Amino acid sequence: MCAGYHPRMAEGRLVYSTDGGDRRREKVAPNPEPRLPDDGIVRIFREKGGRGGRTVTVVRGLPDGDLGLIASEVKRRCGSGGAVTAGAVEIQGDHRDRTAELLAQKGYRVKLAGG
Repeated sequence: MCAGYHPRMAEGRLVYSTDGGDRRREKVAPNPEPRLPDDGIVRIFREKGGRGGRTVTVVRGLPDGDLGLIASEVKRRCGSGGAVTAGAVEIQGDHRDRTAELLAQKGYRVKLAGG
């Protein structure tokens, strides 16, 4: 092994900086939430990443006061479980079409986004 080599360097992340010193112990955020434009459109995503291969429908862009009510209504309509997490509604399974239909009936501007 070469002098100065560290196995974490192969992972492509900074391990030492002349400004801050040793950076190996710093926490790295897993995957930050995607930034959505504040244009009043509710976006419905299908995601699998970080969920053991299971598909989840994620609704982002709803007003904070509506999250709980919309989550329970969508879960009931889809016959599936789900939760409200970090300003988004997550529904187990791929229910983008049913969710979009329900939100459009309620007067939201809806857009299917992502995979």
